[in-house]
Amino acid sequence: MELQLQFGYGMMGHCRHLVKSWNGGTVILSPRDLDESQLVNLAKEIRALPGGRVLLDPQFYLPRSDHARLTSHGYWPDSYQTNGFFGGPGMASMMDDVLKLNRDVGSVAFVLPGLLARAIDDDWLGTLRATAEHAATMNAGMPLYSTIALNADSMRNTSGIQEILAEFETMNVEGAYLLFEHPNSDYIVQDPVWLANAVELAAGLRLLGMAVVVGYANHQLLCLAAASVDAIASGTWLNVRAFSPDRFRAADEEDHKRKTVWYYDPSCLSEYKLPYLDLALRAGVLTGMAPPPAYGSTYAALLFSGVQPSSVGFGEQEAFRHYLQCMMHQAAAAKGATFDATISSLRKMLDSAQRQAESLEKSGVLAGTRKFSEGFDPVRSALISLELTRGAMLRRSW
Repeated sequence: MELQLQFGYGMMGHCRHLVKSWNGGTVILSPRDLDESQLVNLAKEIRALPGGRVLLDPQFYLPRSDHARLTSHGYWPDSYQTNGFFGGPGMASMMDDVLKLNRDVGSVAFVLPGLLARAIDDDWLGTLRATAEHAATMNAGMPLYSTIALNADSMRNTSGIQEILAEFETMNVEGAYLLFEHPNSDYIVQDPVWLANAVELAAGLRLLGMAVVVGYANHQLLCLAAASVDAIASGTWLNVRAFSPDRFRAADEEDHKRKTVWYYDPSCLSEYKLPYLDLALRAGVLTGMAPPPAYGSTYAALLFSGVQPSSVGFGEQEAFRHYLQCMMHQAAAAKGATFDATISSLRKMLDSAQRQAESLEKSGVLAGTRKFSEGFDPVRSALISLELTRGAMLRRSW
């Protein structure tokens, strides 16, 4: 499973650096964060790197968005009427403009505009189908990926998930770009139904032969390897690690404020503020929090040099790159040679991470709001659900 880079505020340097150091990678471009010339120029730089690729997310989730930069793009409609837009001249004009922008940036696939589903009903499914049907007539010259953006309530609609899958049985597209709003603005999702439906939708699409990219993901969605997804995408700030429709409304000035620096410990799937690493050093457990050497994450090396971690100058840049470097390796290792091997490996990862987190807690090393403790059981439950509903089919098709 590939880790792609979900572009967000201040990520141009990170994208160039990581794609170069990884000898390849895919950046999902964000019109919310870049104007047209920046989109084209950054895409050109990424594609000039060995193995560099780009996708463009048109971010049309909220047609009446008031986000000035997003709505300033040429493809954004001047007016939007709920009735008649999809399937009408407004949609056709927008799609022409979005396709042109995709060609200008050199996208490897055409991610189709898609509305946020506040409910999985006939109206929303109709927009999904109308967009796909029109795109199929456009001779795009690249694979078509339908956007499925679901709000938190829609994610709990188990029968609605099956309705989406039924639509894809006859839609003329090659893939899907999935976005899932987290319930209660949680970073780590605690709802087992939400997670089970995320895994079910991804697996169902893969069994239909679709390419599947899941955007705005964090380490909890490493479990999607069991659904055989092609890629998950993540980024720096939390608003590119967890999908939130609010990000596409009025400009979020929080992007520009200095945030607390967190260190991601891949061995326990949790993130820690630097003072707790100081306590880990005092307790003699810090070395166990270092990333495996195979991950090649030198960004956090100074934290384990024997000096008090909070004093070594580990900042946002190092923290972000360390997180994404670890995620890249974890994503690549998450999918095994068989379905059963993947499930087994994920369960071992969860068990080991829970033991490590509990051991650190006993030493006073606490993860606070980014602890994974409430995420272990929902992931385990989702994996059990997947085995029961899709296990036999995934075993045969793996």
